[in-house]
Amino acid sequence: MNNPAVSAVAPRLEPTLLMVDDEPQLRAVLAEYFAFHHYTVITAADAAAARCVLARQVPDLAILDINMPGEDGLSLARWLRQTQPQIGLVMLTTASAWVDRTIGLEQGADDYVPKPFEMRELLARVRAVLRRKSSRAAAPAAAAALPARATRFGKFTLDPAQRCLTDAQGTPVRTTAAEYELLDFLARHPHRPQSREAIMEHVRSRGDEVFDRSIDLRMMRLRRKIEDHADKPQIIKTVRNLGYVFVPTA
Repeated sequence: MNNPAVSAVAPRLEPTLLMVDDEPQLRAVLAEYFAFHHYTVITAADAAAARCVLARQVPDLAILDINMPGEDGLSLARWLRQTQPQIGLVMLTTASAWVDRTIGLEQGADDYVPKPFEMRELLARVRAVLRRKSSRAAAPAAAAALPARATRFGKFTLDPAQRCLTDAQGTPVRTTAAEYELLDFLARHPHRPQSREAIMEHVRSRGDEVFDRSIDLRMMRLRRKIEDHADKPQIIKTVRNLGYVFVPTA
């Protein structure tokens, strides 16, 4: 017999969404809306029902309400990240619950949308997450096909083959793994501004959980090591309202 808390909408199409929310009317409206936009939608009224769905079928993306009776969306998101790391995760939360949003991102959520929301915004967020997931899956193969080349800037040399940063005398500059990943990512895209979102996606693809503020903290520590004046950076410049850009110097 079918689980009354679980329902499927629309014929089998790609991609597949799992919608987990304890509000029946919202589930029905979202299921109809996304089915209209050519998604297969599976709905679940709570975390227990979602686990039943996931035992039979793995969706491309899950939309999880944070505040549900019983097991909440944060706990379900944590479990999903551990068991199905390839699934996209979008969290629904109240507009004022900034703590939940921060924790959700730290648990591995790809995005969050505050309630109440516009349907078109949620659709756009879902599409963006799926695009990033698709690009991330293709990135390792593309990167493997490219030879690793050292990048020289100022008095430093960044050698991806050795995963090492050295100064003018060839002495290794001590960096944490997170600082190295940040520098390496920016150096691979010289003169091309990178958003914080793009940087976070790259860091997460390497298996590190990160949130927006931690990127700025890592950048501050990295600048102290490679800039002549960390408060007036010339190598990694801030792009207002976007992120950062790597400007190699001779």
